[in-house]
Amino acid sequence: MFGSHSAVPGSAPSRRAVFSVLGASVVAGLTACTTDESSTPAITPSGAAGSPEAPGPNGALAVGGEVPTSSASPTQAPSPTPTPTATKRIRRTFIPDYQLPPIVGGLAPVITKIETKHPVVFLTIDDGNIKTPESIKLLAEYDYPSSLFLTKDTIADNPAFFNAFKAQGSLIENHTVTHNINMVRQWGYQQQLNDMVGMQEYALQHYGRRPTLFRPPGGAYSNVMRQAVADAGMKAIVTWEAKANAGKMDYQVGNSLRPGDIVLMHFRAEFAADLAAFRAAQLAAGLEVVLLEDFLGVA
Repeated sequence: MFGSHSAVPGSAPSRRAVFSVLGASVVAGLTACTTDESSTPAITPSGAAGSPEAPGPNGALAVGGEVPTSSASPTQAPSPTPTPTATKRIRRTFIPDYQLPPIVGGLAPVITKIETKHPVVFLTIDDGNIKTPESIKLLAEYDYPSSLFLTKDTIADNPAFFNAFKAQGSLIENHTVTHNINMVRQWGYQQQLNDMVGMQEYALQHYGRRPTLFRPPGGAYSNVMRQAVADAGMKAIVTWEAKANAGKMDYQVGNSLRPGDIVLMHFRAEFAADLAAFRAAQLAAGLEVVLLEDFLGVA
């Protein structure tokens, strides 16, 4: 049986009251095979201050008021082990006004949208099928820290590729080992737990950190899955209400981005078009992209 989510805003600030993220750029790439995940969740939970200095690509301010630029070039040869060079940026500071709901009764909470009054939006990117230098360059150019929900079976051919995003300020999260979109229906507790723990250990081995957030393949979840997520050592299931897909934005609620929206993207061949659609929507809404884990205090 599917469970409902619990996403109640709290008053206490998260562990990271003030955060700043380093941005960077580097080129690396290796193209892998494509696996589509275009469906919306099987269960759909309901649920800026100006500056006289010149804004950077993501509403941030560059040191000295200058707009930082990316040093990456799409003509550089791909490298299996990227060595990014950090570029210091200054972001606007937000004190989180949302508290992650706790694990209750052994069940991890489900987060679909962050209830916040701050002009922020959260970018999440799934799977890891297509690995191109362009994706690294664009996220660095726009200065977008992102939560990368990666699947072991889709990144195992070149896990080092994602170190470039990590160096830019993104974090690796758990999207299972196998990406079985029917796991919530086909598998019991132990199989689900095994698939989650396998990705936990893989992420620790390759990226030096155990994920704290989980995204179900396809978006469907149940109370059994919520228990497995908690027992695997993660803090929450993260779904979405907005998606950049096929070069356009899809919204489950409304027709524009709202403060606190969690946006879904994928590492696909149309990455640039999807990111362009997201960027247009983000700028139109006057929102800044910040790291979800920082806002939740689980980085």
